[in-house]
Amino acid sequence: MQHLCDEVLQLIFYELPDPSALTLVARRFHRFAQDPYVRAHYFLTHYGPTEAMYYALGRGKLITERVLDILLSSGAHLSRYLIQIAIHHYFHTQAHFIKTPWVRNVPLRVFVYFLKLAEDKYGEIPRGKGEDDGSVFTTFLKESRFPPQMKTVTWENVKEILDTFNDPVMAQFPLALAVEPRLLPYAVANGFHMDYKYRDFVFRKMFERPSPSSETRADDIAHNIRELCKLDPTMFVTRTVAAEVCMEAKANDVGYSALKQLDKSGHLRFSLSNLVEDLLKTFLTTRAICSETTGDVLRHLYSEFQSSDATVRLVILIVVFVSAENLHTDPSVVHSKLEGLGLTPLTKKDAYNILVNPFVERYHNLLDYAREEIGVNEDGTKGMGPKEIRQVVEEVAVKCLEVACKGKFIKKLFDGFPSLQPIIMRLVLEKYQIRLEDVPSWEDGLASRTYVAKLSRDFLRFGVGEVHSKESLLPEANEGDKDDVDPEEDIGRSEDMVGEDRDGDINEDSAALMFDFEAHEGDSRSELGGITQETLTTMIRHDEATPIRLRRRLMYSAAPFDLSGKLHYPHDPVHVGKWAKTQFGVKSSITAIYMTHAVVNDNSHLLHTYTMATDKTFFNPSSHHVPITFKHFQILARLGRAPNFYLFHGIEAGAEFYMDEDDYIANNDQARKLLSNTKIKKESTSDDVPHSPLASPVPRSHKRLRRSATNNIRSYAIPDSDDDAIMYGEHIEDRYEKKKFRASSLQLWIKHLAELLKAEQRKYNEHKRRQEKAAKPGTKIRVGKTSFLKSLGTNLRTLRKIDAEKRQKYNEPDPTTEDYSDDDDKEYTTRSKKRRTT
Repeated sequence: MQHLCDEVLQLIFYELPDPSALTLVARRFHRFAQDPYVRAHYFLTHYGPTEAMYYALGRGKLITERVLDILLSSGAHLSRYLIQIAIHHYFHTQAHFIKTPWVRNVPLRVFVYFLKLAEDKYGEIPRGKGEDDGSVFTTFLKESRFPPQMKTVTWENVKEILDTFNDPVMAQFPLALAVEPRLLPYAVANGFHMDYKYRDFVFRKMFERPSPSSETRADDIAHNIRELCKLDPTMFVTRTVAAEVCMEAKANDVGYSALKQLDKSGHLRFSLSNLVEDLLKTFLTTRAICSETTGDVLRHLYSEFQSSDATVRLVILIVVFVSAENLHTDPSVVHSKLEGLGLTPLTKKDAYNILVNPFVERYHNLLDYAREEIGVNEDGTKGMGPKEIRQVVEEVAVKCLEVACKGKFIKKLFDGFPSLQPIIMRLVLEKYQIRLEDVPSWEDGLASRTYVAKLSRDFLRFGVGEVHSKESLLPEANEGDKDDVDPEEDIGRSEDMVGEDRDGDINEDSAALMFDFEAHEGDSRSELGGITQETLTTMIRHDEATPIRLRRRLMYSAAPFDLSGKLHYPHDPVHVGKWAKTQFGVKSSITAIYMTHAVVNDNSHLLHTYTMATDKTFFNPSSHHVPITFKHFQILARLGRAPNFYLFHGIEAGAEFYMDEDDYIANNDQARKLLSNTKIKKESTSDDVPHSPLASPVPRSHKRLRRSATNNIRSYAIPDSDDDAIMYGEHIEDRYEKKKFRASSLQLWIKHLAELLKAEQRKYNEHKRRQEKAAKPGTKIRVGKTSFLKSLGTNLRTLRKIDAEKRQKYNEPDPTTEDYSDDDDKEYTTRSKKRRTT
């Protein structure tokens, strides 16, 4: 360091945040730091010309008259506002935003010299309270919404502050651009750089709804936006801000009119009609569609930008009929509204799409309208007859089984149309049974990871899924041709076509149209900003509530105030699985199917309803709980998924052991009796008799041969009365001897789960050997265990511990002679140390 030249040493000084420690190392460094040129250029290099004078005044002991001269002659920025703040702070007057000694450390003679330089540069400087340039600028912002005759500070005054007195741009200057964009060139001359993060903030303030006393017109707003976009090419109205303006089109007519003027004059980088179309589409799957205020805005936007898109049309139909249900509107009034919006005539497919929407919870108004206005009756009169109404209701009920949050709605359908119950029961048994061989194995990889059961989905975590397919939204080509189509096949075909369309190639015409549109727009939609459902006023209030320092780092379009309107399920929903439990009972074949689907989908909320004890007692057969079966664990083992907590909790609480649902479903189960009668009737009739539209062409077998372990349900229980002993042909004197050898439900669970664990461990070992054999020689591969294998190994140890504690508590010997331990699983057993021999 001692042999460095002054130029290199000077560069080292400039890079240090505080060189004072280096000056104490050697006398040469200390003498070097005393040079006024080095001190002045340290501040210029380290902080830049704009802030050099401010930080130099904060290091008062280093400042001399010579240092000040060098700073000013070398290009340090000295504004009149900085001089005013320094005067106030030095003489202990107002300086609310400075909390450090700052300029008070400057010697008096140096500060007097500083004032002399300031007077030479700017002449007489205002020093009174409220006369500094910062106060004038703040007043200009406060009076921005005042009428012109009431303003005390004009934009010319602010222009003089920036142009003549070289004031640096304040932190709130982006707000000034929203008031007067002509200030931008003068701010840029003083070192202002417009960050794109401020862009939405500026345009929101420009489109802000004016006060009633303000004389701001739509032409003035549009003119200011055009001027600002001319001055800075990075400034343009994004889709985010435009969508927020559209969301308060009725409340902020001035801003909305200005936006339409910009669209007509071509000063928007996107088409406003396409923006409105994309905005309306977002409401199909959000709760905000049920809001009366939001519905009025959506209808207003659609009336001005009518679209041929099927999704947009459905959104407006739902808005109209939800409002009609809430206000109990007469069908004739509803028809006049639809005619005014150009949505008539409606078809049966429209009625179906409206009713299956997750946020439609009542059907009376729509069906009343359908009886009068949709279709043509057999006698030639307008409207749908009872047969067509029943057909639409059946199709809607079938689809609502898979829309998990429609529990309230499907209950109302069952109450209003009792004939639905046998149809739904037969359909659930035929279509939604999950057999073990139909489930993909975890060895298949992607197929098992993406496997989802159609029923019992958790809409609180994953939404309601895909309710409307693309084909179902398309208008019907011929109403009469669709009447004889099986609704189940139609729904399945729609889902298949959606998958093909999603994965298929785009035709040449569509690709050309997309290319032309993107070329005309100029920027991708990601650059133009995303669309939210927030209003302009809401986002402005959010911007104002955000601290200024944090405001510089945030993207404003990504922080809405309220998220409840964007939820993908209705307010106070009821799961269809919960309704099925109440409707059919806990030991029904229908509830058993919903239970299996809930286990596959890991629906914790529904499993809590099915398995948890509400009376804080142990799990017992007489309580209202859906039984847990060994088949549930077999399905999860095949998928390689960890069982839900509630399954093991139910076993720990005393859940009775069943191999599958056939072990506890009674022979007089209503759904299975109905299916059996339907099969017998089909076999006895000729082939010429048409099948039911909701029946499957090839019904599945719902019964299978019983396993030897499940021949008798009562064999799992311990008889505790003389009648039970006589029933089983046992002698009374042998009752207690047999009792101690009869396994409890918990022990049966442990036995079968241990066998399943051993089978899965063997399967994993074989899979691992195949992977190692297929790998290249010398390469080490790591084959992870499935989540099921890890979870079952851990929880099985817990179950064994609970069983041991119970037997120890009641002083019961082990009733089994079979060893349930897993000798093959090396991870869950401890090896005994062998004596080393020589």
